[in-house]
Amino acid sequence: MKNIIPPSPSNPSIEKDVFEAFIELVRILRNECPWDRKQTNKSIAHLTIEESYEIMDAIDKNDDDEFSKELGDVLLHVLLHSVIAEQRGAFNIIDVINKIHKKMVHRHPHVFGDTKINSEDDVVKNWELLKKSEGKKSALEGVPKGLPALLKAERIQHKAAKVGFDWDDKNLVWDKVFEEVDELKETINKGDKVRMTEEFGDVLFSLVNAARHEQIVAEEALHFTNNKFIKRFQYIEKKAAEINLSLDDLSLSEMDKLWDEAKKI
Repeated sequence: MKNIIPPSPSNPSIEKDVFEAFIELVRILRNECPWDRKQTNKSIAHLTIEESYEIMDAIDKNDDDEFSKELGDVLLHVLLHSVIAEQRGAFNIIDVINKIHKKMVHRHPHVFGDTKINSEDDVVKNWELLKKSEGKKSALEGVPKGLPALLKAERIQHKAAKVGFDWDDKNLVWDKVFEEVDELKETINKGDKVRMTEEFGDVLFSLVNAARHEQIVAEEALHFTNNKFIKRFQYIEKKAAEINLSLDDLSLSEMDKLWDEAKKI
C-alpha cells in the first residue's frame, strides 16, 4: 500500500506529493471504509453544501485555524466526488483540474492573451461575453437550482445586471422596496392569503436587490444576523439557568432586559 502520510516540508515537490497522498487516502477510504464505500455523488451533495457554509462561519469568526480545516473538508468533498465519478467511469480529478484550468485561461485573455482592459468592469464584461461564446443561451444560465433563495436571488440579479438590466440610481432601488412593502400591506389588509406569499417574495427580492446595490450580500447579512440572534438568545437562556429558571418562568419584559444586556456584550 502506498504511504498516505504527507511528506516532509523539506521535500522539494511538497505540493505535488501532499496532493497525491491525499488522493490516495480518499481512494483507500472509498475502497475500505463501509460508509465511504456506500456513498454516491448524490448522497453527499447536501454535505458538500454544508461544508461550504462552515467555511462562511470560520470566516465570520476570523478563525484562520478553523478556516483552513473547513477548506480541507471542502477539498475532501471535491476529491471524494471525483473518485466516485472515476469509479463509475465518468471523469477523474485530472479531468476536473484540466477543465477548470482551461476555463480560467480562456476567461482571462487580459492575463494570458492580448486583450487590453482598463478596469475591473472590463474584466466582468469580457467574462460574460466569453461565457456566451461558450454556448450559453441565457444570461441567467449557471445559477444553481439548489442555491438558498436569498443567494439565488442575488446571483440572478447580478447576472441580469451584467447585460444592462439594472437600475442606474440606487435610490430608485429603495423606492422599489418601499413600493413592494406597500403592496404587501395592501394584500394583507385584503386578507388575500394566496397573494400574500407572492407579495412577500417580491419584498424579499427587492431587498436583496437593494443590498446588492449597497455592496452587501443578503445571504451573508442574514447569516450574520442569525448567528447574532442565537448568541443573544443563548445568553438569556444562560442567565435564566444561573437562577434555576427556564425561559417559561421569565416574563417578556424580563427577557427583553436580558436581551438588552446581551446586546452590550
